[in-house]
Amino acid sequence: MNKLVVGNLVHRPLRSSISVLAIALEVILMLVITGIMIGSLADTKSRTTGIGADMIVTPSSSSFVRGVSGAPLSVKVGGILEKLPHVQVAAPVAIQLTTGSAFENIYGIDFASFNALKPFRFVSGGPFQGPYDIIFDDVASRVGKGHKVGDVVQVLNHDFTIRGIVAHGKGSRKFIPLTTMGELTGAEGKASLFYLKTDDEKNEELVKQEVVAQPGMSQYQVQTLAEMLSTVTQQNLPTVFTTGINVVIGIAMIIGFIVIFQSMYTAVLERTRDIGILKSLGATQWTIIHVVLRETALLAIAGVIVGFGLSFVAKWALSVWFPSLLVVLTPLWMVRATTLAFLGALLGAMYPAWKAARKDPIDALAYE
Repeated sequence: MNKLVVGNLVHRPLRSSISVLAIALEVILMLVITGIMIGSLADTKSRTTGIGADMIVTPSSSSFVRGVSGAPLSVKVGGILEKLPHVQVAAPVAIQLTTGSAFENIYGIDFASFNALKPFRFVSGGPFQGPYDIIFDDVASRVGKGHKVGDVVQVLNHDFTIRGIVAHGKGSRKFIPLTTMGELTGAEGKASLFYLKTDDEKNEELVKQEVVAQPGMSQYQVQTLAEMLSTVTQQNLPTVFTTGINVVIGIAMIIGFIVIFQSMYTAVLERTRDIGILKSLGATQWTIIHVVLRETALLAIAGVIVGFGLSFVAKWALSVWFPSLLVVLTPLWMVRATTLAFLGALLGAMYPAWKAARKDPIDALAYE
């Protein structure tokens, strides 16, 4: 029986190859798309942690995607925050979301206070020297043809000179002076949020109480960095992202289902006489179904293996073409992709298998 199953697949190499590639495509879509989403979350957490802050102060209307809410906070609030007994540093940051050549957040920072949270580690160059200087991290500097200190780039529809390149992991990948950000966005003297560094993490709850106790600041949202990062999960992503993932998975399963259905249905029609011979020799309906499903299972196994291999190739290619894009292929999603690929393939083969099992042996033997 094993020889029969393998022989049927080998006898039609083109059809079998197409079926394997269809299942592989299904696996690739699920792994790579979810890998990009999970990688983005992991990258966001890593870069936020690397800022060096212990707490964050935002307006109560601040959205999940930091910076979308604009810059409603007065920079002068920083002076109030710094005077609190357990606050060592209060760094204002204006965040501007750009959707031009890349979807990214540009940070407008007060270099002295932001650097005081955790010092930048310069790979080359140094701090801002003028209002239209910009700092890239080492990942952003590799995008495209690459950038180096002294290059002129356009950001927010204005030319900036790259003054320094720093090690990645400090929130954004591009930094400009806070005053310049305010000038370009029409929000002079404003910030999107404040990062706080406390004297001791044991005093964080006390700092929360002190902040909201200040006149006019009761409406502000004060969180520890751990609390804020706990919301950066797949479940808390905006609905458009999770819906998009579900749509991709659904399309991938439909592709696998249709290709396997067409392949096995055609194979059953072509092997009508073979089925008649098997049934005349005593093969039961379950035996015929078993043969078709075993062929499908072999195709699914081959497709999953090829899909895993091509997914890792795609991950490598994306890291080369898009250095700022992190793709994480997790064991959990590899198991899910395998399960969904097998489920789609077996569902696609069920009707052809049932049709083959229902064939009358006399009619099958007479089939030409």
